[in-house]
Amino acid sequence: MRQRSGLRDRLEYGLAFLVLNSLAWSPLLVANTLARGYARLLDLALPRLRRVALANLAMALPQLDPRERDGIADGVFHSIARLLVTLARFPRLNRTNIGDWIRYEGYEHFEEARRRGRGVLFATAHLGNWELSAFAHALLTAPMNVVVRPLDNPLIDRLVERRRTLSGNRLIEKKDFARGILKALAANDAVGILIDQNASLDSGVFVDFFGIPACAGTGFVKLAAHSGAAVIPGFALWSDTERKYVLRFYPRVEMTGDVHEDAARLHSVLESVIRRYPGQWLWIHRRWKTRPPGEPSLYESAQPTAAAQPGKSSGTA
Repeated sequence: MRQRSGLRDRLEYGLAFLVLNSLAWSPLLVANTLARGYARLLDLALPRLRRVALANLAMALPQLDPRERDGIADGVFHSIARLLVTLARFPRLNRTNIGDWIRYEGYEHFEEARRRGRGVLFATAHLGNWELSAFAHALLTAPMNVVVRPLDNPLIDRLVERRRTLSGNRLIEKKDFARGILKALAANDAVGILIDQNASLDSGVFVDFFGIPACAGTGFVKLAAHSGAAVIPGFALWSDTERKYVLRFYPRVEMTGDVHEDAARLHSVLESVIRRYPGQWLWIHRRWKTRPPGEPSLYESAQPTAAAQPGKSSGTA
């Protein structure tokens, strides 16, 4: 990996600091408008993000027309804007006002999982507001453990880390995640892990995801099988009617001990939720980057439709 410049780190940090503070201290209506503007600037400054989103949508939801795919891509940037506003306001959120931002649904699934006494593994994703889901759970119920990958910029990483831990949550870095997770589960604690990222060939298995083989990491399901922890899918999803998030816990997903079958089960649940809330998933991530040996990349073409058709016809895109 190319060495990062210290000057670049400081400039990026200064920009992030200004963005978060402008959103933290503006009236909420102004902050929401500013955040949409920042997300729009991100869209314009990094056009590859929208290209990736449209390529993913053409592969995963080929029945949609280009206008519908563009609308979902717009929704992704709107979702990012909402996440930025909440992240900026974490220092001002507490037990007395968190209900204005989010409420539970399906909490009984978590309660049942805790009663099993072997810890709870939250299978979550870059869907809705993954930052608020963990932050709010600590205020509404009890602090939990969150597995994170440090950001490339160490200055911004510390800035975000401080906010993530304000509600009492504990961070577990991916480089030493197994030991930290097992220790937390042994204490019957909850651990949140993002399961929707592309995995490398040596750390994943291919599962069906929107009809396309996707390389899914095996660490989560191996830990679940080893620990006997209850696996609960959970996502903080934006409700337009309520104008706040709903932290939905879904029924426990039974783990069989078969790595491929368990990973496939989790991704089946995740896909069903994304299909209901397509504009809230991070389609700008190259989720299908890793391909089975011998298959070409799905992201070489700049045109989303060109990337989608061959894979769909062969069933291996």
